[in-house]
Amino acid sequence: MTVAACEVSPFCCSSFYSSQPAKFKLPAKSSILTVEFGDNIVKASSRADPKTRTTLRSDENCTHGSYGRRGLLFLATTLPFLFPIREYGGDIDVEAKELGSPGYLFMKEEIRKVLSKGKAAGVLRLAFHDAGTFEKGDNSGGMNGSIVYELDRPENKGLKKSLKILEKAKNVVDARESVSWADMIALGGAEAVSICGGPNIQIQLGRLDSMTSDPEGRLPEESFDASGLKQCFKRKGFTTQELVALSGAHTLGSKGFGNPTVFDNSYFKILLEKPWLSSAGMSSMIGLPSDRALVEDDECSRWITKYANDQDIFFEDFKDAYVKLVNSGATWKTV
Repeated sequence: MTVAACEVSPFCCSSFYSSQPAKFKLPAKSSILTVEFGDNIVKASSRADPKTRTTLRSDENCTHGSYGRRGLLFLATTLPFLFPIREYGGDIDVEAKELGSPGYLFMKEEIRKVLSKGKAAGVLRLAFHDAGTFEKGDNSGGMNGSIVYELDRPENKGLKKSLKILEKAKNVVDARESVSWADMIALGGAEAVSICGGPNIQIQLGRLDSMTSDPEGRLPEESFDASGLKQCFKRKGFTTQELVALSGAHTLGSKGFGNPTVFDNSYFKILLEKPWLSSAGMSSMIGLPSDRALVEDDECSRWITKYANDQDIFFEDFKDAYVKLVNSGATWKTV
């Protein structure tokens, strides 16, 4: 885990003076402190043997010296105050663009300038299709901006317009500070939910973009039955409950689940009514085959009923599942 990075400080060996930043790493399950200066690496290690002195060393460019446990303690307690504090996510480095910071709020503001309720469904779909290529087995795909290379695929029909909407905001943000497509799309999907009356979803920023497209055939198909959907989402690391919660995004758009520009729990209420069984009017056209299949599955139906009865619970579960979705497979900027 990287603790901090900065330009080289005067307390380091003089031979390390360089324009390259220094990186300090504290492995999650190790007592070794690693300090990187460009291509040079300094390690301070403390072993269980009480006779072993802690050594600060570099492969070539620094004088070897013994500092003992007090030296290691000094480094561990002093470094956080000498260098900018960053935020971490588990064992991955995450650029700490704090929620509520000027940069984060600027991105949200620019997205809202170009995003209307009528365009929200497409932008949310864009986020789902970029992140939906994730496969947990080999940790490939996911929220990486690769959708920009995949717009000609049949399953992504219509998403060029949604990307162009966000591109207007991205160009403005890039003029101030470079932002990845992955971040822009993840935050764009969250804002699409919010402006339509859904939950406020806070998104961590710092994703890197892929330079190539993701493999084809990874998105759930409209013709899947409940078993196929559950297997598909399981491969992506999602539970049945998360599958049902995320499916609630279909409340937006033209699939017939209530007001197309209002994010609420109408999707679940209408699923329980099964209007497609009626031959009257356009009721038979409501929803996709995969939507209808969910309510016929006992496990899925329990969650559908729960969300139909309590919109607040749906909002909380959707928010959590969406954050998990847009973090799946992401590669994060190192400090």
